[in-house]
Amino acid sequence: MFKGSYVAIVTPFADGKVDEKALRALVDYQIERGTDGIVPCGTSGESATLTYEEHCQVIDIVIDQTNKRVPVVAGTGSNSTHETVYFTEHAKKAGADGALLITPYYNKPSQEGLYQHYKYIAERVDIPIIMYNVPGRTACNMLPETVIKLSKIPNIVSIKEASGSMDQAAAIIGGTDGDFGLLAGEDALIYPLLCIGSKGVISASVNACPAEVAEMYDAFTSGNIERAKELHFMLLPLFDSFFMETNPVPVKRALELMGLVGPEIRLPLMGMTPEGTAKMKAIMEQVGIL
Repeated sequence: MFKGSYVAIVTPFADGKVDEKALRALVDYQIERGTDGIVPCGTSGESATLTYEEHCQVIDIVIDQTNKRVPVVAGTGSNSTHETVYFTEHAKKAGADGALLITPYYNKPSQEGLYQHYKYIAERVDIPIIMYNVPGRTACNMLPETVIKLSKIPNIVSIKEASGSMDQAAAIIGGTDGDFGLLAGEDALIYPLLCIGSKGVISASVNACPAEVAEMYDAFTSGNIERAKELHFMLLPLFDSFFMETNPVPVKRALELMGLVGPEIRLPLMGMTPEGTAKMKAIMEQVGIL
């Protein structure tokens, strides 16, 4: 089972291309600061703007640089089932430990369509699959009963739940077996979801505060609940600042301020506004990561 603090790693660019050197350095930065797993080509990795070649390139680079030190869960989801199979097959051949599959966006499939989508992929690619439900980005909410039904398929092992609903998360945790895991997809809910039985988080914010989120998870699982709660409240303003503009714009700007990536982001996204940058920078300084 995938558990702990996983980073939905950003994709650094330079001169319109994937910045391989910066990406490799980011992988090392994360692992050295306690991150439990790396997720390339998630939505925080600007996967929607990557060409097929770049998507596979980023997965390959991350797997190579990680060198089995921590698990790699490759983002391979799409709003096309056949395209998802293509990327998931590549991830398996490249040596990924799992695949993260976002619910098909824009299409707005029915619950049965969602079930058949994930079932189709799971039956064709023998790799551990983490589903990803983020209705705020996809206009598609996968309901608990659909998740519970899919959890019976052996290689569908977890869900990144980002509906923002504690009720929905609780229904999933309560309705699935112990070998199926829920991972937080809303950074502000990492601690509350741990309290009701989640197995960790796949987070955009971890790009800029890996040690702090890893410490929160480790404190909670070791029984130091007060320390985990303290870190939760300390990090809440930071999490909020990373989402005051469209993800991953703020967190990439934060990494730029930290000297870890360049300023480039791909259209149709734009760089962070000066006003937003000033607010975020002040919070980063207050938390002590800058």
